Amino acid sequence: MNRQVILLRSILENNTITQRGLVKTTGIALGSVNTLIKKCMTDSLIEHGCREKGETYRVSEKGMEFIKPYMVDGAVIMAAGFGSRFVPLTFETPKGLLEVFGEPMVERQIKQLNSAGITDIAVIVGYMKEKFEYLTDKYGCTLIYNKDYETKNNISSIYAARDFIKGRNIYILSSDNWIRDNMYHSYEGGAWYSGVHFDGPTSEWVLVTDKKGRITDTYPGGRDCNCMMGPAYFSRDFSDSFMPVLERYAKMPGTDDYYWENVLMDMLNGTAKKRLNAFFGHIPELELCSSLNMSINLQPDNNVYEFENLEELRSFDKKYIDDSGSEAMQLVSRVFNAPESKITNIRRLKAGMTNNSWMFSLEGSSYICRIPGQGTEKLINRHEEKAVYDAVKYLDITERLIYYDENSGYKISEYYENSRNADPHNDTDMACCMKKLKMLHDSNISVAHCFDIAGKIKFYEELCGGIDNIPFSDYGVISEIKERLLNWLSGLKHKEVLSHIDPVADNFIFLEGADISENERDQSKIKLIDWEYAAMNDPLIDIGMCAIYSYMEEDSTEKLMNAYFGREPEKEERLTVYAYMALGGLLWSLWGVYKEQLGVSFSDYTIKMYRYFKKYSEKVLKEA
Repeated sequence: MNRQVILLRSILENNTITQRGLVKTTGIALGSVNTLIKKCMTDSLIEHGCREKGETYRVSEKGMEFIKPYMVDGAVIMAAGFGSRFVPLTFETPKGLLEVFGEPMVERQIKQLNSAGITDIAVIVGYMKEKFEYLTDKYGCTLIYNKDYETKNNISSIYAARDFIKGRNIYILSSDNWIRDNMYHSYEGGAWYSGVHFDGPTSEWVLVTDKKGRITDTYPGGRDCNCMMGPAYFSRDFSDSFMPVLERYAKMPGTDDYYWENVLMDMLNGTAKKRLNAFFGHIPELELCSSLNMSINLQPDNNVYEFENLEELRSFDKKYIDDSGSEAMQLVSRVFNAPESKITNIRRLKAGMTNNSWMFSLEGSSYICRIPGQGTEKLINRHEEKAVYDAVKYLDITERLIYYDENSGYKISEYYENSRNADPHNDTDMACCMKKLKMLHDSNISVAHCFDIAGKIKFYEELCGGIDNIPFSDYGVISEIKERLLNWLSGLKHKEVLSHIDPVADNFIFLEGADISENERDQSKIKLIDWEYAAMNDPLIDIGMCAIYSYMEEDSTEKLMNAYFGREPEKEERLTVYAYMALGGLLWSLWGVYKEQLGVSFSDYTIKMYRYFKKYSEKVLKEA
């Protein structure tokens, strides 16, 4: 850290500052400040100011030339992530746009940067990217889209902004930080990471420094230590050493979960050079690892905040105690006639394919609230789903509903403590799931609507913009095969019963006490949840759907059929199941295409489902 720059900066920011004022502003000891002043005087970087105001100083023309390379060029604000620990608020609003004391966190940081003269600001967006668009008009920000925000950690955001960062002096911020007193300046003396002192144990990343404050190591978790918290600053020299290594890391397998700080850690402890040499072979950029220089910028207590969850935000901004502004929180409050402050232990559940769900506790019990996902209103008829729940409630087969809104699709249900999902790789589990489906199919319960798979496929084709707009290059041929397979199925004229349609293993819940032996499960303690697609249909569709949801092939599918029938299936029964695996694969591949058109990524799911159609349509039409 160039302390002459820090001294000159302080004088530029306050032309009436005294020597003791410089001690307070720079954090440098009085004796060292006196030495710095003398050196700057000798080098003609500063001159005496107005004597009438005491011993003050001003920066000379030579000093302005000296400090010029240290001028901050801009800032990057990382705002691409979802913020899972802030559900359900982040189902509706990106974390960086959550308000603290009535002001979005990202706006507060932009204003602080602006007041320091930093106006060239790039915001890295991903989740709900459209919500940030207004920042371009209001503050002149540039938006940079991180296409990997769903699958990679913040290393991908720094990589996405690499062209904005390289060759420049740049602040690196997180949109969800809250800084009390402005810590940004027009000039910086070198690269740094904001540090906060923690008394007692902490899980934050520890900053190990030498006597000059240079960071020599960093690792997660420590006690009575200085830790990473808040923004960082990449000087031009630091970026020259750091960014080539980060770019290599971003392309290297096994780093998807990395923060950019992981790269810093590996460079400091020597791991980076070994890893990259092993993967890429010798590369000249790695020689730069040894020249990495970043200091700690230790902040006063209570100046830098990183809110880990809603509970922490509640303790900081009292508004959130009973008025989070979240539609989902308000709904729970109304349903249970309880203030929001009573809703605790909030956490996100594993993201579903069509919905967002979160868990919470209230009055000693736990519940799950389901929020329909983007575009779901076009795919699912909630009135029909409600009709199914009403029809099957006498079977005691479903989760216990607390609330259901057939207009919005919001649902609140009881959470079963000490329960587990069925294991798709456990034959005993899956045999029990098949018995549960057989019980449903044999119940003689009926509803007024059916699941017309041919009609659903056509509907999804239209949602995708028509056959010509579907991205699979051979879809024209596939469409013809689909018609042949549908014609074969329609000729079987199987009896229709109430079918679940979505019997993925995760929708079978094994309650506490269900595992009574290795070979038998207590069926009364197995629940089948999430009846969004349930309707009248050929019951064998459930076996086919269950198989593809768990990415099963023929051996595992044969076991499902044997468990369902309690015998070897007949040829027509077997081929019917494979036909539904094929058509289900086509249906859900189209569903995935549509969701991706909405900006929701499902990795290789659409391809896997498409392959199911190709493989099993060929099998059925060949053997039928």
